[in-house]
Formats: sequence, structure tokens, C-alpha cells
Amino acid sequence: MASRRSTDEMRERVVLGEFGVRNVHSTDFPGNYPGYNDAWDQQRFEEEFRVDVVGEEDGVLEFDMVGIDAAIANAFRRILLAEVPTMAVEKVFVYNNTSIVQDEILAHRLGLIPIRADPRLFEYRNQGDEEGTEIDTLQFQLKIKCSRNPQAAKESSDPNELYFNHKVYSKHMTWVPLGNQTDLFPDADFRPVHDDILIALLRPGQEIDVLMHCVKGIGKDHAKFSPVATASYRLLPDITLLQPIEDEAAETLQKCFSPGVIEIQNIKGKKVARVANARLDTFGREVFRHEGLKNLVRLARVRNHYIFSVESTGILPPDVLVSEAIKILMGKCQRFLNELDTVPME
Repeated sequence: MASRRSTDEMRERVVLGEFGVRNVHSTDFPGNYPGYNDAWDQQRFEEEFRVDVVGEEDGVLEFDMVGIDAAIANAFRRILLAEVPTMAVEKVFVYNNTSIVQDEILAHRLGLIPIRADPRLFEYRNQGDEEGTEIDTLQFQLKIKCSRNPQAAKESSDPNELYFNHKVYSKHMTWVPLGNQTDLFPDADFRPVHDDILIALLRPGQEIDVLMHCVKGIGKDHAKFSPVATASYRLLPDITLLQPIEDEAAETLQKCFSPGVIEIQNIKGKKVARVANARLDTFGREVFRHEGLKNLVRLARVRNHYIFSVESTGILPPDVLVSEAIKILMGKCQRFLNELDTVPME
């Protein structure tokens, strides 16, 4: 019976010890555990798999994906980073740039500004096509010149008072429709996601006059096309108190974890520790520094419970990004199945 419990723990938990981590091996082939049938069972997978949305706030979506392997979880993460397309500045035509920012640096900065434009409305530009058309290119112009403020006080040293247009922001980028884009997108509001991204500083007489072409691309071609600021996952923490921990030891235990993980209850005049919310834990090893506590707590993570955090750059909402990532993964699977169908049977 003890062996069975040990095998269950090996299958279901990754255990964090004082000097190492247990149960981190792979389970990617059937029969890996004695006495278990790990062969693929679609009905069992459908019953156990679920996605729980925890919440979305300020462009950050947190959700749980339960019942999958690490390979699938990582596939979602990598697709979000590198294969969900966006629109970004690809070519910068510099007509005039007398600022102290070199043309190459200026073009690089412009390329990294996220553009609020739904990439699903556009096609990929054909390789070698320099001009671009209304179906594959968005055009923006940045034309600004710095001048002195004649009304500024003589004793002032504040650039905001002395000069006009001395700070070039992303809000100064304006959309210039190509072809019949005004008809194609009558309600469009193509613009940078954020208006307050500082591009350059100017002084009187300096100016910037550039034209930009935005095209559709993916993050594995260039990071500027990545639709997320971060996309990460972690296993669900599982903290078990192996025996009651009371009074001073309970207070010490509470300090070993992130706020909200351990709470202290008053039971019959005694302070008793309990696990309130293991999800908040970041798995520090502070508890192992206390000889009286380190053998009373088991720190583990649930092997098939992944907590995802997806922070969008603002181009598309994070829930849409996750939906697009799922579609891309489905497309990859379908292409693989199609390839298998073309393999001649022996």
C-alpha cells in the first residue's frame, strides 16, 4: 500500500526538498509507472481536461489549464511568443532627420512601438514586394519640427516652456491610408497602442520627417512582432502540513511564505497554522532553514495543473491571443495528420 502511495505521488506531484527536487522525470510514453496504463484515452482526457479563467485585468489574463502534459503547455507558451501574428513597422523611409538620434536607431525604436491594428484584417506581404498594397501594408507618417516658444520667460530653463515639439511621442504618428483603405476600414482607428512612448528629443531647428510601412509578421522572425509582453506558466503549488503547528512555531511558519499563503487560527486558545491559499506561494526555501519546521511541511507542485499568465502588448486582448494560439496549434496538428495520410503504407 505504501508503494502504491509512493507511485501516486510520483505521478501527481513534483516535490521540492531541502537540497533538490523529486519526480521531475518525463511521462511521455505508456507504461512508465508499474501497475498503471498510461496509454492515450481520449474519453478520459476529455473528462479530466479543463480550462479555468481566473481573471483579466489591465491586459493580463490568468487562467488554469488542467490535465495536460508539460509539452502541450510549453507549446501554447511558445506559440504565444513567436507565432501569433501582429502588425509592426518593417520599413522606415527617412526624408529628413536632423535629431541626434541616428537613422538606424530611430528606425529600430519605431519598429518596437506596438501598433493597434488587428492582424487578422491583413495578408502577409509577398517577399520582395517593396511598395505594399492596401491588403498587406499600413502606412504611418511622423513629421515634426522643434521651435522656440517666443512667449517663454527669459529666466526660464524648463525645456517644456522654452520649446514647442521638443519631445517626439508615438502620438505624433499618423495613419496615412493606402489605396482604398478608407473604404475597406471605415471605422478603423489604426494608431500606436500607447500615445506616450518617447521616440526622440529635439531642439530648435531639428526635425524628423519619416514614412513607415507596417506589415504582418510573427515573433520568430523578429521580436517586434511578438503580441505579448510576457507569456509564462507555473505549476500549481501544493503545501501540506504533516502535523499541527501551533503558537510560536505557527507564527514562524507564516513568515516563511508569501503573504496570504499561511493563516493563523485561534482554536481553543491556541494559535494554529493552516494553509489558506497555496496558489500565492512562490516556493522560496525559507522553511528549510528552521530545524523545527523543515520536516513538518511538504512543498510540492501539481504535475498537470498549469497556471498561465498572458500579458498582451495591447495590440489584441489576451483572451483573443490565447484563442488564436489554440487555432495555430490545431492547424499544426492537422498538418501533421495530413502528412501521415500521405505516407505510403507498407
